[in-house]
Amino acid sequence: MEQTRLVKISKYLSKHLRHTPERLGLTLAPGGWVNVDELLSACAAHQFFFARAELEEVVAASDKQRFSFDDTKTRIRANQGHSVDVDLQLEPQTPPDVLYHGTGKPSVSAILRSGLLKMSRHHVHLSREMETARKVGMRHGRPIILAIDTTAMHQAGFTFYCSDNGVWLVDEVPPQYLKVLDAE
Repeated sequence: MEQTRLVKISKYLSKHLRHTPERLGLTLAPGGWVNVDELLSACAAHQFFFARAELEEVVAASDKQRFSFDDTKTRIRANQGHSVDVDLQLEPQTPPDVLYHGTGKPSVSAILRSGLLKMSRHHVHLSREMETARKVGMRHGRPIILAIDTTAMHQAGFTFYCSDNGVWLVDEVPPQYLKVLDAE
């Protein structure tokens, strides 16, 4: 399938499975799950047509692995990044010693004052790899990578989760746990 078509479907799904399911008449079940047949019908009813095979290709081929099917492939969900109220049913996990967050240079001074905040999302998103953080930071201008002392945070009682696609999630990262690394 053409890459631009996959991107278009992925963006449409991100918008509706993470932020506005009600616009399609969908309700996210616990875990953020939606019945695949209901999703396809709802999208078609809103003049956005795609086949189940295209949906499967989006889930399988997405480099960011934004979506997951359940074991039966009858339900789908966005793995993280929701702004709507949903319990993703993630279990607390012990994080690796250091995780990373990418941002743009203009945001660094505010982050060092206030820490990383989830803003309109459910969690702050962190990655295991510096390269992933750098790519995220590039979306916001000159990338800056922040290293997070997750060992100290975990010992201080912060709860971490890891989504199905390997993105680490936490409610906030106070400034004392941050170290600025240059992305270049």
